[in-house]
Amino acid sequence: MEDRSFKAMVVTETSEKTFTKEIKDKAIGELPAGEVTIKVSYSSLNYKDALSATGNKGVTRNYPHTPGIDAAGIVEESTVNDFKSGEEVIVTSYDLGMNTSGGFGEYIRVPANWVVKRPENLSLKESMIYGTAGFTAGLSVNALIHTVKPDDGEVLVTGGSGGVGSVAISILTKIGYEVVAVGGMTDEGGYLKGIGAKEVIQREDAADTSGKPVLKARWAGVIDTVGGDILATAIKSTNYGGAVTCCGNAASPDLPINVFPFILRGVRLLGIDSQNCPMDKRTLIWEKLADEWKLDKLTDISKEISLNELDENIELMLQGKNKGRTIVDLSR
Repeated sequence: MEDRSFKAMVVTETSEKTFTKEIKDKAIGELPAGEVTIKVSYSSLNYKDALSATGNKGVTRNYPHTPGIDAAGIVEESTVNDFKSGEEVIVTSYDLGMNTSGGFGEYIRVPANWVVKRPENLSLKESMIYGTAGFTAGLSVNALIHTVKPDDGEVLVTGGSGGVGSVAISILTKIGYEVVAVGGMTDEGGYLKGIGAKEVIQREDAADTSGKPVLKARWAGVIDTVGGDILATAIKSTNYGGAVTCCGNAASPDLPINVFPFILRGVRLLGIDSQNCPMDKRTLIWEKLADEWKLDKLTDISKEISLNELDENIELMLQGKNKGRTIVDLSR
């Protein structure tokens, strides 16, 4: 089996700060050590994948490398009793696709404690429509609903057309919340309202530049996916006792804010980490995504591509032009 070849995207550093992306043949023997070898059926494209694929050393230290922080497929071999050959499984987060060969290849090999058995009501393809982005959205919703109830008022979701934002909007709408979405482009309004947003505001209107320590309260809660000025503005606009979740930094890792929203309004800022989330919580969120939170029209927030179409879609993601989720079918 170690000599078996498979197709994968391989990113190579050809000279200092110069990287190329190619679909190449690799051998299973080139994969890292691990207890579970998986034949990948589907992966998905995330912002972190786009960074890894373009040589971001903050994501991936060593090249050549195969990105892909998400993978769903069938166990080929396992050296542990928890997983059997032929079982359908999901792997997201941890080090997959960062410094461990990832889901943009037809095979992966990983530690057993990274692997989740596919929930009964979720197909492998559906699991990748969620992927890390959907899982992160699930973690965000799960954190928010302990503080914010549907009757408390509107929930703001920033980065609405992205993967996390799209799934968060759809879940919140499904479970009874009124959602206002922040869109990055003027043509996103129809898409965002189609997945459940009752109102769409533009990115420039979501970032306050007045310098005021607090703003007029509007949001019962916020799911933020971008960071920076938009997150700071959202916090300053949250109602007394409201909650804000934070999971991304595409706009900026900096948070230009003071303590007043926290000590005058009791606003809670809840950090969301999907990469090293404990397995008990990880399993809980996947079960919710497969059951009570399962979206009726998952395909409405996704498009499907092949390995050969990854390059152009990576560029679209880096330009902020992707909507929803991009699924990679490894059989195409």
